[in-house]
Parts: sequence; structure tokens; C-alpha cells
Amino acid sequence: MNPDKIQAAFEAGIKLGALYHQWVGTPISPATATSVETAIEKAVGLQPYVTGITVHIATEMMELNPFGYSELAGRMLDVIITTDVRGETCRAALRFDGQYPLMKILD
Repeated sequence: MNPDKIQAAFEAGIKLGALYHQWVGTPISPATATSVETAIEKAVGLQPYVTGITVHIATEMMELNPFGYSELAGRMLDVIITTDVRGETCRAALRFDGQYPLMKILD
């Protein structure tokens, strides 16, 4: 297999794993979800080999505490990332599958 294609897949996976563990637990509310999505996209988008990223937070899954906010949970994340290593690309996702948030290569 092409080593650049393998590297592109590795870069996508490592970035999704880091994103998950860095952002889960962040205080969030329906009013701040869009700004958190943007912050994640901008932060992860700075990393080497990332050519695209979209983040969606499922606000309907939030369980607000008495103070009006929740904590970002992995089940709320729907992320698609694209990496490119010397022309070899990988598009991967982080999504809740009904049981657990899983990462997978899309193409």
C-alpha cells in the first residue's frame, strides 16, 4: 500500500482521537454550541495535513444542569475530517453509532 495513503489515514485518526479527548467535558449550552463547533474546526484545522474539517454538536442530546449548561459528550459529536499527505487524501468521521462514538475512514 502507498505509504502516503497510510500516513493520510493515520493523520486523520490521530487528529480525531486528540479532538475527542481534548474537547469532551467542555462546558456547553445550546447558545454556545455553534461557537464551540467553530473553535474546534479552527483549532484542529491548524494541524499539519488537515485540509478540511466540519464539526456538528447535537444540541438535542444535551442534558442541561440547573445552571443552564451541559458538558460536551462524545455522543454529541459528528465530525468529518480530510487530510492530505503529498496528494493522498483520507476522509474520516467521528460519529455516535447508537452505542458509542466511533471513528472510521469514509474514503
